[in-house]
Amino acid sequence: MVYYPAMKTHSTTALMPVEQALKKILEKLQSVERETIPLVAGYGRVLARAVTSEINVPPFVNSAMDGYAVAADDTAPATPERPVRLKITANIPAGESPSLALAPGAAARIMTGAPVPPGADAVVRFEDTSELLAPPVGTAAPADDEVLIYHPVKATDNVRPIGEDIRQGQTVLAAGRRLRPQDIGVLAAVGQAEIEVYRRPRVAILATGDELVEIDQPIEPGKIRNSNEYTHAAAVQKYGGEPVMLGIARDTMQDLTAKIRGGLEQGVDLFLTSAGVSVGDFDMVKNVLAAEGEMQFWQVAIKPGKPLAFGMLRHKNRAVPLIGLPGNPVASMVAFEVFARPALLKLGGQDHYEKTRVIATLAEDVKNSGRRHFMRGLVQLEADGYRVTTRGSGVQVQGSGILTSMVWANGLVVIPEKTTELPAGSSVEVWILD
Repeated sequence: MVYYPAMKTHSTTALMPVEQALKKILEKLQSVERETIPLVAGYGRVLARAVTSEINVPPFVNSAMDGYAVAADDTAPATPERPVRLKITANIPAGESPSLALAPGAAARIMTGAPVPPGADAVVRFEDTSELLAPPVGTAAPADDEVLIYHPVKATDNVRPIGEDIRQGQTVLAAGRRLRPQDIGVLAAVGQAEIEVYRRPRVAILATGDELVEIDQPIEPGKIRNSNEYTHAAAVQKYGGEPVMLGIARDTMQDLTAKIRGGLEQGVDLFLTSAGVSVGDFDMVKNVLAAEGEMQFWQVAIKPGKPLAFGMLRHKNRAVPLIGLPGNPVASMVAFEVFARPALLKLGGQDHYEKTRVIATLAEDVKNSGRRHFMRGLVQLEADGYRVTTRGSGVQVQGSGILTSMVWANGLVVIPEKTTELPAGSSVEVWILD
């Protein structure tokens, strides 16, 4: 991780646009280092170097069907009533190479994927031969070394040419791609036993607040369990990172400072905190962060999730980016999707940060307060297109503390800043969560 230029501590009550806040975060980040891993470990990793094929795939002309390899011209007269009779001169299973060229008037029985012999330029599938069809009335049955062809074929029918899938010298996958099973298959097909990928970014996760207790502890009056840390750890894993869980920091300068310094000692690439970045009397995260680095604290024009912190923590000769998320669980999750997720993707080498989006018809009236509102929504595909409701569980409230709304939701309905209300039937943009 390189050292980043210092930023002045800045605080303002003006609401910063979402895009401006995200731009300020992303422009300070660079990708983590690269590493080489075996292909079998590549699922979900981000390719750091483009892969160019050294071979053609397939490397030889082969059959796309189980059938008979033929010269197409020999089948031209064939009809169901007057089939063409050809002599079978070879049987070619997949994995073997034909030793002889096909003579005129001959056919080679061939399996899918087997090399097409010289002299053949098409394959007649079994379904169009006496392999599966009886001879027509008045036609003698074929001998053991003969086949009847009932339908003509054209040159290249049912034949896969050399390089039909991948050409030698072709770039098969570009750098920055997060590898899926099909990508792994393509890399295997071109013989890429090892791949160069970005290592997984290490993300420190710190929950703050005197009101928090660990998840295995009993609830006392005034206390709540530490759900944010586990939510963020899972989200970090979802988007390709490695969570480093630091537990709970209490609302004291000493404890917060110790937890942050302890996280930095573990070589993390990104720091995520939750709570302590608002304007409350005990929101001390701001003070500690300002002491440990150069921070900015923003009020962003987003709902939920208005309070947000961003900056760089100093550690030896490094500067580690920190995103301070709100404490309310839904606000924290929404802010993670909008701000922390793109930051994590960029650190991990990806260059595409946008969520999958659809346009859906709103099922009910909604109101907005002047910020960009990410409402929880349940999206369904119906006969006339996508339809979305913001009341997927029957709950009428879109509160930032109702974490179960993120359980039943499969999307975030985006209500623009300048839109104060939308009637049922309106078209809305929806970010797909899963």
